[in-house]
Amino acid sequence: MLENILESSDGLRTWLQNLLMSWHLPEWTFNTIDFSIRVLVMWALSYLAYFITKKVLLFYTIKLVQKTKSKYDDYLITRKVFHRFSQLAPGLVIYLFNDEFFSHFPATQNILHQLSVVYMIFVLFWSIQALFAVLEDIYNAKPYAVERPIRSYIQLLNLISYVVGALIVVSILFEVEVTRIFAGLGAMAAVLMLIFKDTILGLVAGVQLSANKMMRVGDWISMPSHNADGTVLEVTLHTVKVQNWDRTITTIPTYALVTSPFMNWRGMEEGGGRRIMRSINVDMRSVQFCTPEMLEKFKKIHHLKDYIESRQQEIEKYNQTHGIDESVKVNGRRMTNLGVFRKYLENYCTRHPQLNTDMTFLIRHLQPSEKGIPIQVYVFSAEKSWPVYESIQADLFDHILAVIPEFGLRVFQEPSGDDILTAVTTLRQPPEV
Repeated sequence: MLENILESSDGLRTWLQNLLMSWHLPEWTFNTIDFSIRVLVMWALSYLAYFITKKVLLFYTIKLVQKTKSKYDDYLITRKVFHRFSQLAPGLVIYLFNDEFFSHFPATQNILHQLSVVYMIFVLFWSIQALFAVLEDIYNAKPYAVERPIRSYIQLLNLISYVVGALIVVSILFEVEVTRIFAGLGAMAAVLMLIFKDTILGLVAGVQLSANKMMRVGDWISMPSHNADGTVLEVTLHTVKVQNWDRTITTIPTYALVTSPFMNWRGMEEGGGRRIMRSINVDMRSVQFCTPEMLEKFKKIHHLKDYIESRQQEIEKYNQTHGIDESVKVNGRRMTNLGVFRKYLENYCTRHPQLNTDMTFLIRHLQPSEKGIPIQVYVFSAEKSWPVYESIQADLFDHILAVIPEFGLRVFQEPSGDDILTAVTTLRQPPEV
């Protein structure tokens, strides 16, 4: 059929040439008309091939894929792999019919040949990148994809495809063998290492992060050196995107997560609770031995009744056994209001329904300082959600601050402006006569 079309085309060309010569028109007129007709026919054939591929073959291919039971081939439609491959049709038509249609126009024939090849190479690698995206989607559908993302590897494959495609195009346009281009690149290895330094570092860092399970998408990380404190959104070849709690997004170089320290809160989120570690500074001058009246008062406290009674029996037995003279307070063993208060906090936190007592649980004294003696609460909340955790912590210390005066203790607080003003005003008042 093609041969018949070409014979008819040659006959039409001869007839047109004779007709224009009989009209005594110049030669360039015939060449212009002939060239225009051939371009128009080539365009019509290319558009026809595109229409058939796009509207017919692509339509039925998508319908066929949608009817299959597998969900993985649906990614081919989502990523428009078939749509991209369909763009090959016009370039393929031009490549196949170029020699016959433009045999009388060598310069145009050579240009169209190179352009059609370059176009098909571009579409081919463009489609290959869509296939890489499909591979990533299929991998991400697996349960283990969260721990070992492959986005950085896919980006590396895309980069390699860019480089290979560019080298092939250069070899076609300048008629240079690809092997010679690679040989030249080998001589420029130092320059290439400098150009692709971030890519190489990012690839190595991505492998380390994935292999050692240091970080994954969805983790909460803190990296003060880069002002990052939030959830990891994306891990790529060059960067890691972190959405901070104020909804801003911080972009961190991937290799920085290997060379610089950062904190991953995944252990807390996957563990049994979230740590509460906060201290209350008690004025040391308010610490004293418990009087009998104080002990009777403490016995009425639900969390202390059993402790006070058992502790009293233990102390009385010890003092009697060792013949202690209890008329002097420093002799023997006695309870202090601070010790009772610490025991109260321990019992209160133990019975708190929102604290996890199976994890580390401490109510302890820290090193005294000029700001008093710190009583530290080191426990874990059962809830790990940030708002709930903060609410539990606030309720706990609200109660502690309110209950401290009941034990004859005072919270240490540095004087404020109002305190100083009150003291000065008091000193200025004349003494009462």
